[in-house]
Formats: sequence, C-alpha cells, structure tokens
Amino acid sequence: MAGKGQGPAIGIDLGTTYSCVAVWRHDRAESIPNDQGNRTTPSYVAFNETERLIGDAAKNLAARNPSNTVFVKEAVISVPAYFNDSQRQATKDAGTIAGLSVLRIIVEPTAAAIAYGLDRTDRCSGGKKNVLIFDLGGGTFDVSLVAMENSVIEVKSIAGNTHLGGQDFDNRMVKHCVQEFKRKHKKDISDDARALRRLRTSCEKAKRNLSSVAEITIGIDCLYDGIDFDCRITCAKFEELNMDLFKKCIEHVDKCLDDAKMDKNSIHDVVLVGGSTRIPKIQQMLQDFFKGKELCKSIHPDEAVAYGAAIQAAILSGQGNAAVPDILLCEVTPLSLGVHVQGGAMSVIIPRNTAIPTKKERKFETCSYQKSSVLIQVFEGERARTIDNNLLGKFELTGIPVKIPRASQGVRTIVISFSIDANGILSVSAEDQTSGNKNSMTIINDKGRLSAAEIDRMLRDAEIFKAQDEQHRRRVEAKNALENYLYDTKSKIENDLSFALELSYSDRKKMKGAIELATLWLESNQLVGEKQFQDKRKEVKSICDPIIAKMSLV
Repeated sequence: MAGKGQGPAIGIDLGTTYSCVAVWRHDRAESIPNDQGNRTTPSYVAFNETERLIGDAAKNLAARNPSNTVFVKEAVISVPAYFNDSQRQATKDAGTIAGLSVLRIIVEPTAAAIAYGLDRTDRCSGGKKNVLIFDLGGGTFDVSLVAMENSVIEVKSIAGNTHLGGQDFDNRMVKHCVQEFKRKHKKDISDDARALRRLRTSCEKAKRNLSSVAEITIGIDCLYDGIDFDCRITCAKFEELNMDLFKKCIEHVDKCLDDAKMDKNSIHDVVLVGGSTRIPKIQQMLQDFFKGKELCKSIHPDEAVAYGAAIQAAILSGQGNAAVPDILLCEVTPLSLGVHVQGGAMSVIIPRNTAIPTKKERKFETCSYQKSSVLIQVFEGERARTIDNNLLGKFELTGIPVKIPRASQGVRTIVISFSIDANGILSVSAEDQTSGNKNSMTIINDKGRLSAAEIDRMLRDAEIFKAQDEQHRRRVEAKNALENYLYDTKSKIENDLSFALELSYSDRKKMKGAIELATLWLESNQLVGEKQFQDKRKEVKSICDPIIAKMSLV
C-alpha cells in the first residue's frame, strides 16, 4: 500500500470503445474531463507523419485543458471480466509505461459494484444483498453476481462475452444500410472504406438517438459515387436487426445465475452499467426476465466503473476516510485454468469462478522417463480438449535424470502449482518429485506481451526523449493555434452576418487574402518548428485583429 502524501490515486475504466478516469476527492468520486471537456474519451490512437493523436482527435481523424487537471502517479485500472491473464498483464504493462504505479487490476463489474455499494444509503444496515451487475459496453459484455454485506463484496459468478456490445449493434445497422443502398441504387458500397466509415459514424449516432426517440433518419450527402443516402430507422427495425444479440445477453444472465446456484427471486437489485444499457429493448427484456423488478439506474452507466476504480484507488493508496469504507473484495477467475495431459485432454487445476487470490496444485504421473524434460502447456477455457481452449503459455521442466529407480517402474510424479494474485495474474510452477528440479513462469503471451526489460527500455526512452517530446508538443500546439485562428477568423467573415454586413470591401479583401496565403503556407509547411508557426500566426493577427477591433467599436 502506498503512503499518503503522494497525490491522489486515480481509477481508470479502460474500455474497448470509450474510457473514463475518476479520482476520489471532496469525499466523493469525480470523473476527470479530457482536454475537450468530455467525461468519456474514445479509446482511439492514431498516427500520422507529424504527430500522435489520442481520443476524440484520433476518432475524428478516422472519418482547453480544464482548470481541475489532476496529476497523479498511482492508479487502479479496470478491465472486462473476461480479459484473460495475458490481457490483464498487458494492461498493467501499459500503465507502467505511461508512468503509473498500477495498484490493482480490477474487473469492471466489481468496480461497478463498489460504486453501487457506496451509492446505497442502506449499505451499513448489515443486511446481505445479492446484486446482479449487467455491464453492456461498446465492445464487451459482462454480467456478474455479487454478494454484498457491509463492506464485503464477494463475486459469486461471472458470465459474458468479450465480443458483444454496442459496436455489434452498429455493425447490424451498417449492414442494413449497405443493403438498402444497393436495393435503391443498384450499387455496392461494401468495398469503399471511406463510405463505410462515414456510414458507421452516422449509424452510431442514430443508435444513440433511438434510445430516446421512436425513429430517426440517417442522411449522408454524397455517400458513394455522388449519390446522397437517406434511410429511416425505427426502434422496431433496430430491435429486429439485433434481437438475436439481445437474447444472447439474457442467456448470459441466466448462465450467471446457474453458475452461482441462485434463482431470479434471490436477486435484490439489478444494476445497469455501460452505455449500451440505455437501449430500451434491453432494459425491457432484462426487466421481464426478473419478473418486472425495477432496474437500478442510480449510478451513471458510463462512469460507474471509473468511480468504483477511483474508490478502490483511494483505499489502496491510504487516502480513504470515513466516507470510504475499507471495502474487502473477493473476486473470482472467469475461466477454468489447467494443463494439457495425455490424449489432448484439459486437466483443470483452478475451476472457473474460483475466488482469488488463490493457489492450487495437482500431482501428475508421466511415463516419459526416456526424456530429460517435460513440456508444461497451460490453457484456459471450459472445453474438454485443449485444442478447443486458449493456450496461455508453455515452459519446460528440464534437468530430469533419465535413469530413475526401478521401483518407480518408469513413472515419475510432477507437481504443478497454479497461483493467481489479487490482480488476476497467473503464475505456474512445476516440480519433479524424483529429482527435485523446479521451474516456474508468469504466463507469457508472445502476441504483444512485453518483457520487464522491454518495459524498462521504454521507460528509459521516455525519460531520454522527454525534452524532444516536450518540444514536439509545443510545436503541435503552435500549429493548432494557427489553424484554429485561421478557421475562426474565416468563419467570422463568412458566417457572422452582422460582422459581414459592416465589413468594407477593402477590409474583407485584406482579411481573406491574409487567411488564404497563410492557409497555403500551412499546407506546405507542416513540419516547420514552433517559432515559425507562432510567427505566421502573429503575421495574420497583425492584419486581421485591428479590423476586427475596429468593427467591434462601430
């Protein structure tokens, strides 16, 4: 646990489509706006020849700092419940590279449960509550059943899908619109990436609006080959396009109850989390499943996870107070973990929904006495055969003597231990009881997992190139300041009717000429330095600002 005085620790809801950051202060969790003033940020990163774009800028590329900026060094980061060990470790690595001390990796439903638990006015009443957290976001779906009593939160079961969410609903609308365009205009736009990107953006906006209106028209000018596109989508049509996906969500709720060995009547509250839970049909189906039970909407669906992570961060960093009870979390592993055994079978060592942290071991007998090593392959999943499950990693137990006592009759015993820490990160060890040789590993996924050395290198590089990065940041700010001034001034001339009517012909010509020349200069000088962007902005301002000031006095 970190000591006090190091600055507040933050909670991060690192979503697959949108992310949110919150901090505990003023005796409550507060979301932190991004540089656009938005409390959620698109999980997008884009690169071009000159700069790196993040969030809204990156998302906009695909188709004012707030006064309360908070600098911190510690964080609790949330991940979807069905993130495997490799994904959790990669998330933790990313936080480390970003300069954060990651206090804990916490699953999203548990974070939401923390936020819900703090929000409840009767949380100290001593009664036990079974709460179902229904978390449907942009890219993932998790449903968890948690038992809450005083300040203890115990996860009973988890179900869900890492590939089910709002983006899938968008995809269905896009597919429908592509078919409509083909039907109306006899043209197929499915191979035009730009047209599909514009269509997807419009479909996403339409989906959001359909949560509050009965129908909406998707209208896009010159979508393809100069043809305008209009398509009316009703709530009923949207529901028809996605009904099978909605039903899958309810099926996972049923599975979650079965795994926890509970029935519908045992659930006290159903909590909605994630932007996609705003869809009326999903709310209706969920309410019908629980026989008309009122759904809990008291916490903000987009920010609940970040709030819960911020509360946990305040506890772990020692910054909690009477308003933040010392919550005890008892989470579970979302998938069974085991090893490959003879015949390609999956031998489970840690069953799914086992409380973590945990450590379990199992003895295996092997007849491979003619080999001096044994390959240990670690899998996750619920299938009987390892070929149908997900390989997390493998390592060899080496140095085993080929000659063994005759009494063993060629059979050796190997003890394999699985250990999962509070972050849900798995370590595996193996020991040959005949020779005493041991080997162990923290599961490594070659597909993107960074080694400790690589993380250290990236941190060193970040420090070495800190001055260069700062220079680049200032250059980009100067360039953006010039672009914004040119755009704002041009817009004033063209769109501000009162200003345009009072503007003389000569002044209009002078301003437009300065803006056009600067725009041309900017297009040809994207890579110049900070001072040159600043000088060009001063040059244009020296022409335009006196005219604007004179007009404001008229």
